[in-house]
Order: sequence, then structure tokens, then C-alpha cells
Amino acid sequence: MTENEGARGADGSSRSGVSGIRAIALSPEIVLGDVDGNLARIRDAVSAAARRQAQLIVLPELATSGYVFADRDEALHASIAADDTRWAAVQEVIPEDAVVVVGYAERAGERLFNTAAVLTRIARLADYRKSHLWGAETLMFDRGPEAGLVVDTSFGRLGVALCYDNEFPEVPRRLALAGADVLALPVNWPLVPRPEGEHAPELIQAMAAARSSRLPVVIADRWGSERGVDWTDGTAIIDEQGWIVAFRAVMGATAVLSLAAVREKSLPPHNHLFDDRRAELY
Repeated sequence: MTENEGARGADGSSRSGVSGIRAIALSPEIVLGDVDGNLARIRDAVSAAARRQAQLIVLPELATSGYVFADRDEALHASIAADDTRWAAVQEVIPEDAVVVVGYAERAGERLFNTAAVLTRIARLADYRKSHLWGAETLMFDRGPEAGLVVDTSFGRLGVALCYDNEFPEVPRRLALAGADVLALPVNWPLVPRPEGEHAPELIQAMAAARSSRLPVVIADRWGSERGVDWTDGTAIIDEQGWIVAFRAVMGATAVLSLAAVREKSLPPHNHLFDDRRAELY
């Protein structure tokens, strides 16, 4: 599936009866250009998460390839296709009724995308191609056609975006309006200066977006460094109120998210999160 055919219900009406999910954000070691090794480490991480009854498992952006490419040719060399047979080894360890979201460099003919695969044990639900490219990504990748997407899953409606996408407030709001119950956000956040004691700015933006749309966010970030780029190590889970409920755990950030709270958009006694919008004024 290269254009996400059938990946989501267009009217946003699909809803599972599930009231909560156990989400895990994982950040295994990722080695630039080591596709087979990265896939093996992803498989091991997913297998470990399966033993912890995970229902949503999120891994970083470009987790199969690494990120800091010298040029497009190097990125192409580390890319794989959506129908590559090596995906099967990852899928076979996904728990029944669980969903895995993992970033990869997608080769599609002559085109190259920064993509997030949405996988179950038995199906490939979607491939989201990043539409907002940051920095040197513009030299490596083609732009995707959608600003995030929403996928129907066993537990509800899953929003998917990649890293820089979430710095545009329109993206998480668009996904929330389309009925997303939770946002899976694979990222590669380069470490930037900030005042002592403050969270990374990207994490603060994610907290604000989660609160403004009552949309919890599961963020899988990188740690360590790659070709002189230090990563933020911002792996976290944010609930629908905008609070960080799990952060930077060795075995992955884990939290149980209330989908019932997400789906309740009324703000008693007199308000409603979406109905109160004055779109004609914006």
C-alpha cells in the first residue's frame, strides 16, 4: 500500500468500544545505514513490548535507516520498499490486536519518502509519507501528499504524523477533527539550546497540541548522537490533558491512555472543545 488506499474511514465516524489502551514508545539503538541490523533491533524491541501487553507500539522516525545522510544517494542505499520481505520478521512478533508505527526511508521507484509504516501482525494498514520536510530532508526526500493521516485499528482511530509535521498546529487539530483517538509521532529531534530545567521546545509544542485537541501523543525519539548531531532523547507519552505521563524509560515509555476521556469533547458545564470554535473568524 503506497498511497494509503483504504487506510482510514473518510467520515471519521468509526469508533471502537475500547475505553483505554496500553501504549509504549520505544527507542532501540539505530545505526546509520545498517538496515538489517536496525530491523533486527526493532524486532527485538517490539518483541519485548509484546511481553508487556502493549497495544500501540511507536518507534522513531527513520528507525530502519538512521537519519543524518550525506546525500540522497546514501539515503537511497539505506531505503527499503513497503513490500520488502524483511518486514515480515517484524510483523510476526507484533501481538495480536496490537499496532506498530515505525519510521523508515521508503523507496518507491525513483522516489524516496520519509515514511511511517503502520503494521499489525497480519496486515499493513498504511504508509504515511511525511509532508513537512525539515532542513536537509528537503534534499533527500520527496514530499508526501497528506498532512498526517488517520487509520482505523482494533482499538480505535490512530492518527499518524512525523516529527516536523507536529510543529504545524493545523496537523494535530486536523487529525483530531477527523476522529483520531491518539497520535503516534515518530521523531528525530536534534538537541537545541534551552533554559535550564525546561523541556525541549518540540515537546512543549506536543503538550500544547495534545491539550488543545484532547489528543494524546505517543512520541518515540532518538538518543545518543549520529554524525555529530546530538538527539534530544525526548521519548514521551502525553495524555489528552497535555501532561507528560511517561518519559525516557530505559525499556520504553509506557502509559495507559483513556480513550473514553479523549472522546468526551464536552467541557462542562457550558463548553465543547470543537463546537466552540469560531472558524468563520479565523
